[in-house]
Amino acid sequence: MLRRKVRRAPGVGEWADDPLDAAQERRVRAVLALGGVPQADLPDGVQQVRLRLLERAAKGDEAPRDVSAWAAVVASNLAMDWHRAKRRQERLGERLASLRQLEHPSDEDSSVLSLAVAQGLDELPDAQRQVLVLRFYADLSVRGIAKELGIPEGTVKSRLHTAVRALRARLHEDEVV
Repeated sequence: MLRRKVRRAPGVGEWADDPLDAAQERRVRAVLALGGVPQADLPDGVQQVRLRLLERAAKGDEAPRDVSAWAAVVASNLAMDWHRAKRRQERLGERLASLRQLEHPSDEDSSVLSLAVAQGLDELPDAQRQVLVLRFYADLSVRGIAKELGIPEGTVKSRLHTAVRALRARLHEDEVV
């Protein structure tokens, strides 16, 4: 059986379905931790595994023969995804930092770049501009932005990715960078 009944916290409702038992959840946490996912991100990783299992059931797919093994594989893939995303964010940060710290720019070059970035930011949709400014000018983390705006971290990452691509294209189009 794919689901088991668990007690919910008082006031939340009497029963809920949970696709992972306690042992499976511990295994998922261990796989994520061994995969290098920070302790603070482990609950999100466990929830992602639960979500994937529930999505599978919602689509009408058969339950995996060994839910524990399946969950461990999904957790391992999530850990790899976490590392890829972290590397992308680091590279993005390095590229934007290099834009900020051009080697001895003249006042004119600096002014042109600042103007082009400001115009590029103005052309972005509000949601993309907001996360870009919070990330690179207010220096908030993805988690901090998500918390501040009340949106999922994945949404923040997606908006950042799209905004940076659009801003980069604009700067290349104007031959500023």
